[in-house]
Amino acid sequence: MRGRPGPLLCELHAHTRWSDGALTVTELVDLYGQNGFDVLCITDHVLRHDDPWLHLDGWAGSSVDAASWDSYLAEIERETERGQTTYGMLVVPGLELTFNDPEPARAAHAVALGLRSFVSVDDGIAEAIETAVEAGAAVIAAHPFDDSPHPTSTRLTQRFARDEALRSLVHRFELFNRTQLFGWVAEAALPAVATGDFHRPEHLTGWKTLVPGTRSEAALIEYLRSRRPVYLTRLEADETLLAA
Repeated sequence: MRGRPGPLLCELHAHTRWSDGALTVTELVDLYGQNGFDVLCITDHVLRHDDPWLHLDGWAGSSVDAASWDSYLAEIERETERGQTTYGMLVVPGLELTFNDPEPARAAHAVALGLRSFVSVDDGIAEAIETAVEAGAAVIAAHPFDDSPHPTSTRLTQRFARDEALRSLVHRFELFNRTQLFGWVAEAALPAVATGDFHRPEHLTGWKTLVPGTRSEAALIEYLRSRRPVYLTRLEADETLLAA
């Protein structure tokens, strides 16, 4: 367990087998704990009932829904205790509010951290964000693409870049998602973070967020809901990282 003072090394966006991640919750906690992280936020997808990619890509059963929420939360809370005891790492529950659309200008995802109640996206992404904020979550705009060409991305989520009203609902924006830079976020001087959007072990590297403050969920969520500055750092692969 690392005992250094200073900002907390955080992963604010990570998936498990509850949605489209490669690892179980336990495996994810061990991977981040053994690699010295102070905070791990688990944010599996919640989809609307008519998600356009459900049947096309076999997503059925691969997301958190109202029926599975209690079991999902209970598993994370068990790992919260183990993560603290074993690694001194804070494990925080959340969801990725996922509104997919064949038209990129209507698609948007938002990561809600610190949730203790289920949030549906059936009524729309704006309504889901508002519900999460009212429930006390810190909400981050995920991979907020703009109109720039992105040849390697097949599903662009462009609504945050186009919709000022939607932007006003969230607390922070991903400036980096892994190594993908969203330059318009910096140009607009929006409060930014960096996340790994973890799905597979190689996503442990890349840009991450350092958050000042104490190692408690309440302090973390309160800080992220504010506009106070965070620090960004890039982790590179070496013989130690990924060894777990």
